[in-house]
Amino acid sequence: MDLLGGGAIREAKLTDWRKLAQGLHARYRVADFGTGAHFVAAVGDASDALGHHPRVAMGPGYVDLKLSSDDAIYRDDEGTEHVVEWVTAQDIDLARRITEIAAEHGLAADPGAVSVVELGLDTADSAAIAPFWAALLAGSADAQGRGTPSDEVRDDSGRSPNLWFGEAPPEHGQRFHVEVYVPAEVAGDRLAAVLAAGGTIVDDSDAPGLIVIADRDGNKGVLCVALPAEP
Repeated sequence: MDLLGGGAIREAKLTDWRKLAQGLHARYRVADFGTGAHFVAAVGDASDALGHHPRVAMGPGYVDLKLSSDDAIYRDDEGTEHVVEWVTAQDIDLARRITEIAAEHGLAADPGAVSVVELGLDTADSAAIAPFWAALLAGSADAQGRGTPSDEVRDDSGRSPNLWFGEAPPEHGQRFHVEVYVPAEVAGDRLAAVLAAGGTIVDDSDAPGLIVIADRDGNKGVLCVALPAEP
């Protein structure tokens, strides 16, 4: 299936879900483990029926779900097709069904609580160093370029954060940075907390989507703000 752009995702009006990085993310609050387990079992049945499944994580008081397609089609400016990990129509369909199941189970979504952390590494030659990071983060060179036309490293198991590569000359200073994706409705509070904790804004020329921030030692991070859902 073709990947969906931001406009198409917003038009779906998935109020329980937020598009962060490559996927759709939702968090549902649950009273206890048993409630969460019953909800996940119902989601599993619906996913089997649709032939598509989410990633699921459970913890005290919550169930987290991520939806993405490993076989989404991306076409570059030359018209060349690439198979990537991204959101497609089947993710939209399953997100809607999961929202219905959550309502049937009396569960409330907490969309402001979702977030994604990725790593960024600036380099003059990503192809030369990507195998090392693929082996370290995922244990296999196959993680290099998985679900992306670039050298990005993605652990198929989801245990390690994705690693992006940016372009930078060898004399470039800091090379690693942390990218934190958050929903738009909590971005202001997150930035305020960073500044109150001693952080500074380094570059907000791409705000509100991207804001480069730094700690007192000058170590940089990026606050990545997801598009809000339309009512």
